[in-house]
Amino acid sequence: MANVIIRPDWHLPEKYATSEEVYRNRRRFLSEMGLAGAGLLAAAGLDAATSKDNAKLYPAKRNPLFNPQLRKPFVMSPQNWVEGYNNFYEFTTQKELVRHPFYMDKFKVEPWKLKIDGLVKKPWQGNAQDLIAEMGKAGSMEERVYRFRCVETWSMIVPWTGFELRKIIEKVEPKPEAKFVKFTTFFDPVNAPGFKNYPTYNWPYTEGLRMDEALNQLTLVATGLFGKPLPKQNGAPIRIVVPWKYGYKSIKSIVRIEFVTKQPKTLWEQAMPNEYPFESNVDPGVPHPRWSQKFERLLGSGVQVPTLKYNGYGKIVAGMYK
Repeated sequence: MANVIIRPDWHLPEKYATSEEVYRNRRRFLSEMGLAGAGLLAAAGLDAATSKDNAKLYPAKRNPLFNPQLRKPFVMSPQNWVEGYNNFYEFTTQKELVRHPFYMDKFKVEPWKLKIDGLVKKPWQGNAQDLIAEMGKAGSMEERVYRFRCVETWSMIVPWTGFELRKIIEKVEPKPEAKFVKFTTFFDPVNAPGFKNYPTYNWPYTEGLRMDEALNQLTLVATGLFGKPLPKQNGAPIRIVVPWKYGYKSIKSIVRIEFVTKQPKTLWEQAMPNEYPFESNVDPGVPHPRWSQKFERLLGSGVQVPTLKYNGYGKIVAGMYK
């Protein structure tokens, strides 16, 4: 029995994988989505934003602990879907249009001011690219293939590049009274029309984690996607990915990370607390008030599959919720 390998739930054994041609064929994606207009075809060629000095950090070495061998229907999500079907309400509620030049051309992410403060001994502020470069020099950058489950019942399997949030926490040295981490995204009504078009939301977008959740090995500060720096519409230049929680907890384009004593109020929790509570762990046994969470649709395939509790990461995170 010494050679028997017991894999975690999210490690999906297999012999098939999405071909290079499929996930890179932008025109095919746009055609399938019914969005093959000239404007969107131009948008599909948008370059990811990063400094030239940091470009050498990509692609990063893939962490073998988070490198599942996939089998159908669980294949790597097509790149066109990951980059082209995305919630970013600061710009638009139309997922298929968020990467259009109308929205992204005015969105400037270099330089990007980032502040890390609150109840910490060593606060930090500066250009996010400097922090990314520091993590690169320290050998903390890596690629991880994660499940991503949206509360709207669609899902993806995504290769993110980044580093553990724990690295930032260690850098700034939180004080003992810091029990939560609050994240805030940018606020730019001039260049991001969503702020004006959806005035009922409590902008800017905020999210939060308990300190133990923030320190968990799965919690990733993502700076890249598919072996390249993050595209703007996916949260450039720096975002959080929390794979056992619904996608809205994985906040994009962060400008502030604040360590606080009390549980922070988050945008969606304030808007609809009965639908989007603070914890928001993926759980097929707990329905959304307006739909079931028992199944999910894999983007790019249309296949519906059963949802796993904690999105399949229970062996790593379940102990935090006993």
